[in-house]
Amino acid sequence: MAWEKYKKMLDEERVKLEKELSQIASKSKDPNKPNEWDVKAPDMNPMVSDQSELADMFEELETQTGLEMQLEERYKHVMASLKRIEDGSYGICSDDGEKIEEKRLEANPLAETCIKHSKK
Repeated sequence: MAWEKYKKMLDEERVKLEKELSQIASKSKDPNKPNEWDVKAPDMNPMVSDQSELADMFEELETQTGLEMQLEERYKHVMASLKRIEDGSYGICSDDGEKIEEKRLEANPLAETCIKHSKK
């Protein structure tokens, strides 16, 4: 089965996620973690900032960290799906080795299991 349409969908999602992540984080410099991102800390000078400014900055950092974690998790799933397309294992249920239904992949191109095993 040709996976071009799914590869295109996944590539578009990858680009979108990279754009969103780059606004709040930077790619990890660790070569062993190519799909990980590090949150950009807001510029702050605790010597000149008052406590309310510092509290606002820490709140912003906390919000960005939560968002970054969600986006990074999705990014990792997209990258894993693209890797499965490359190695020929895309569209194969990771539980039983059977084909994943086309309608399932259309609804969720990140699916790793067939509908029968999706309840896990």
